[in-house]
Amino acid sequence: MHDFTLQELQSFDAVVAHGGFEAAARALHRSHPAVFAAVAKLERQLGMALLDRTAYRVRLTDAGRAFHHKAQIILHEMQGLRRYAAQLAMGQESELRIVIGDFCPPRPLLALLAKFFAAHPGTRLHLALEAVGGPVERLLDGEADLIVHGVDPHDPRIEAIGLGKVAFVPVMAPGFLAIARRSVRPDDLRASTQAVIRDTARHTPLRDHFVIAGAHQCTVPDHATKKEVILQGLAWGHLPRFLVEKELRSGKLVSLAGRHLPGSVETLAAARRADAPHGPVAQALWTHIAAHGKLP
Repeated sequence: MHDFTLQELQSFDAVVAHGGFEAAARALHRSHPAVFAAVAKLERQLGMALLDRTAYRVRLTDAGRAFHHKAQIILHEMQGLRRYAAQLAMGQESELRIVIGDFCPPRPLLALLAKFFAAHPGTRLHLALEAVGGPVERLLDGEADLIVHGVDPHDPRIEAIGLGKVAFVPVMAPGFLAIARRSVRPDDLRASTQAVIRDTARHTPLRDHFVIAGAHQCTVPDHATKKEVILQGLAWGHLPRFLVEKELRSGKLVSLAGRHLPGSVETLAAARRADAPHGPVAQALWTHIAAHGKLP
């Protein structure tokens, strides 16, 4: 048996993952004949059939299934080795791009970043604020090294450090609605103006967070503006509880939360690409956040 190559393993894995040679070729940006030849050569070198080609969709043989499991381990290790080599080659980064999401409590995070970058003066902090789907889109588009926002914990492209929970509560100014607030239903709010945060995502499908279908909307860029609009009695809306705690206690704002309008609790996380190299300063920041970034 002759030694097989990494390209042959990649071709075999792609055929299994995508269900055929043509789809594998597209995924690898190679020609169909090249992928077919690579897998055929791998089978000849191993002296066994890895794929059953008798059906419309190729399938693993029993031997192919066992071999594929081991091949995936090797490919994963190779990907990690490439990432590690890229990190070593990068040296100390001149800039880190961090995006803060709309419901992140700013003061503790900015204090943490200030302390970290004071100890790393050779790296410039490029800070941006994005809302709703914007932070994750910037991360996946390669426009951010790290984000602090809500992320999908099951997305294999992302690794995250949970920082804590942020409660959202529906609020209004006193007298905004002429009904008993504990009996408020979404339908009761359809005739009222709702303040919503503008989604800064450019191409990700927009998601409706807490939006009452058919209600008039007042669109704002951030929660601070949203809070002021609600305080002035121009609209109602959901706000992070940490932002309105004092106003709720003083009576300047009234909670609409109840059985029919419960609010929500969102998980705040620091997140970065799991499939991209990270330089030494980025890795140091990641470790710093893991140790000190939990919400109080």
